[in-house]
Amino acid sequence: MAADRTGRRKAWAPATQLVHEGTRRSQFGETSEAIFLNSGYVYDSAEEAEARFKGEAEGYVYSRYANPTVSMFEDRMCALEGAEAARGMASGMAAVAASLLCHLKAGDHVVSARALFGSCRYIVEDLLPRFGITSTLVDGRDLAAWDAAVQPNTRAFFFETPTNPVLELVDIEAVARIAKKAGAMTVVDNVFATPLGQRPIPLGADIVVYSATKHIDGQGRCLGGVVLGPDEFINETLHTYLKHTGPSLSPFNAWVLLKGLETLPLRVERHCSSAARIADFLAVRAEVERVFYPGRADHPQHDLAKKQMANGGPMVAFEVKSGKDAAFAALNALDLFKISNNLGDAKSLATHPSTTTHQRLTDEARAELGIFDNTIRLSIGLEEPSDLEADLDQALTAAHGR
Repeated sequence: MAADRTGRRKAWAPATQLVHEGTRRSQFGETSEAIFLNSGYVYDSAEEAEARFKGEAEGYVYSRYANPTVSMFEDRMCALEGAEAARGMASGMAAVAASLLCHLKAGDHVVSARALFGSCRYIVEDLLPRFGITSTLVDGRDLAAWDAAVQPNTRAFFFETPTNPVLELVDIEAVARIAKKAGAMTVVDNVFATPLGQRPIPLGADIVVYSATKHIDGQGRCLGGVVLGPDEFINETLHTYLKHTGPSLSPFNAWVLLKGLETLPLRVERHCSSAARIADFLAVRAEVERVFYPGRADHPQHDLAKKQMANGGPMVAFEVKSGKDAAFAALNALDLFKISNNLGDAKSLATHPSTTTHQRLTDEARAELGIFDNTIRLSIGLEEPSDLEADLDQALTAAHGR
């Protein structure tokens, strides 16, 4: 909720919030948000400096702790997400790591979905155990598995939905209910759905994390991340971690992300409508074995998608017939789609997950997640959909020698 010039609170729609919310103008009255590219701050007196460091007076202390431009980005994300507080981070992975490490300790236990981005799975499987934090990986679709994995020392549930890359879904509301019963916090990576496509906090999640590098920036320009959640968790537990370990968001990157948020509704609408069209296009191709898209009725969790997502999302995955050679041939024949492991860009991107984003997993682990040598992941951009269809048509045709 933002205040108008009379001081009254106004309920703005998300598209309006993403243009206006959180803006803090300097004495110069600039229209666009100002970039405060400073590391430190000055005080009118030694007494004021002491009060700020003690938290007894408002104001900034050091940009590793907080910065006006970063604060604007955090406030705007809170308004969109319906969160009490947020902290910007240097990258999406910094956000994921911080959301877990800031409150877990040796002897704690984490239950996580097994279907995770490769670096997220590294944190859960490899990094946390170095600090004496154990974990159990479960099939995120299986509610009974979440319940059965709970231990007396379970402190966090962690998952992404839709999953990377084959777009499985986790029932946020149901899993959050299990976590609350166990006294654990639910941390949701909401990158693939985007903040406009899915709202985990109203569904019961405690913490939401984003790689703002993706759709929030939306044009492949900079790195950034954000963690959102309850005031006490963000402004005490996470803030202390941030101050002393330093994964801070650059003020310039925060400004770029603010500009990205202004156009997020327009871009996400185009991403998702085009993705739905591309999924339908691929589904009838003779060269394609399977298509994964939550917005299609043939997705095994389509009913859950309708329940917790506003649309089918901006990502599409599919399996090409004839294995890895055909998948590589199709990727190499693409012209408009660019081969990249990134996503959420204005440009449509294609990647081969088993040799890039998930290459560190064993063959068995990838097979368990439904990632095979013929799997291709698409991030649908802002181009004319008919041009994307034409590019996929010629690439699939070339890959199968027709």
